[in-house]
Amino acid sequence: MKAVIETGGKQYLVEENSVIYIEKLDIETGKTVEFDKVLMLDGKVGTPYVEGAKVTGKVEKHGKQKKIIVYKYRQKTNYRRRQGHRQPYTKVVITSIK
Repeated sequence: MKAVIETGGKQYLVEENSVIYIEKLDIETGKTVEFDKVLMLDGKVGTPYVEGAKVTGKVEKHGKQKKIIVYKYRQKTNYRRRQGHRQPYTKVVITSIK
């Protein structure tokens, strides 16, 4: 069973026992999270969401992604800025799709 869920402004294709990395959620590690914004469930497309469909998952851990470097430069003005950024994420294991 496959489903497309929406969370954090992004869409994810999930199956049971799949692992997804999503935008950081404010839920403790080990707790369950329920996604009710299901866009598609086994080929059935919602308008905009499928009614009565829910996807549940377990929060595995929270962390930060690999650092990226943001570098700004303007020529001939001695303007240079170097900044790093690490995006926070939540690792979720999908347990069931209903």
